[in-house]
Amino acid sequence: MKKPFFLFALLFVALFAFNAEAQSLKVPKAEIPTADLQKQLLGALDSVDGLGLSSDQATKLKANNKSFAGEIFKILGGTGTDDAKKGLLNSLGGERQKFLTGLLGNDLLGKYTKKINGLIKPFKSKLGLASLLF
Repeated sequence: MKKPFFLFALLFVALFAFNAEAQSLKVPKAEIPTADLQKQLLGALDSVDGLGLSSDQATKLKANNKSFAGEIFKILGGTGTDDAKKGLLNSLGGERQKFLTGLLGNDLLGKYTKKINGLIKPFKSKLGLASLLF
């Protein structure tokens, strides 16, 4: 009689201890994009070597890249819903596309886009909603 009771008590304690340990695990929160990620994005966007841009085009592009990256992270850090953020990012992407087409033309824009997409690919998943722009 004592042997089954002892085994039942041991099993009960083992299950109770297992549940207590399982409850102590915490799920990490999703990371908010940081300034380091913004620097990585800006570095990728500013990579214009080998494209044959004039100094004026490169200067204008880099100035636009800085404001573009700033706007992306301003939108991502905002308090709006994901749908509202997507709308703002789509609008920003449309403005950006018009600027790039006007500045670079179709041929250079294709080369630039291909190069940027290759550079952004390693950290694209960290961009969250902003990855829709690239």
